[in-house]
Amino acid sequence: MDNITLPSPHRITQIVLETGTEHTFRVEWHGTPVKHGQFFMLSIPRFGEAPISVSAQGDGYVEFTIRKVGKLTDGLFGLYEDDVLFMRGPYGNAFPIDDFKGKHLIVISGGTGLAPVRSTIQYFYDHPDEILSVHTIHGFKDQAAVLFKDDLKKFSEAEKIDVNVYAPGFRRGLSGEFLPKIPFADWGDDYNIMIVGPPAMFRSAAQACLDFGAKEDRIWVSFERKMACAVGKCGHCKINEHYVCVEGPVFNYTKGKELID
Repeated sequence: MDNITLPSPHRITQIVLETGTEHTFRVEWHGTPVKHGQFFMLSIPRFGEAPISVSAQGDGYVEFTIRKVGKLTDGLFGLYEDDVLFMRGPYGNAFPIDDFKGKHLIVISGGTGLAPVRSTIQYFYDHPDEILSVHTIHGFKDQAAVLFKDDLKKFSEAEKIDVNVYAPGFRRGLSGEFLPKIPFADWGDDYNIMIVGPPAMFRSAAQACLDFGAKEDRIWVSFERKMACAVGKCGHCKINEHYVCVEGPVFNYTKGKELID
């Protein structure tokens, strides 16, 4: 039986400097297919291990967009193309892409929260016949912090995708410009909302959606929380009776609203 907690080495094939504090690492991957919203545990010997969501995927690779914030990321930012990164995964559940098909999709992200939803937007960019429309809003602290600028421009040129970027933040844009245009009442249940960012951000964004007529069970959140084992054994990520690494990181808001971090 395979040891699901044992990391294996994978070659870094490309490093993209997104901003002054975020880099995207493309890493060879020929293992289990990755679902949108899942994460890996990345590690470097002597530096440690951390959970990182997949920001893109393709034939023979996965990508991770990482902010330099601690000991492990300091080590990651010292790596170069053709260096080896240790990985285990993928772990966790995913966004219900099949349920999104044939409906409208709203994507709300804050800062690096854009990374875990990037692959979903890319999927519907590549398969426009599988979605009615995609509306996105992304908030950043300033213009220098905006991620994936080329992708955002590309997405905005698609017929079915509407891209909104706010820097700094998106609070006024969310409630004053974006959500008032969304006809939730006319859509019935034919829509879904993805929200990814810090807990305070996704709670305020979810409440704003509810205030404008969205239903709780049409909202999905990715619970960004520090995890350790990723397989529900250590209890580090446990909130009440829920193991976030196993039951999440994606939750329907009907359950996610009860998870106080």
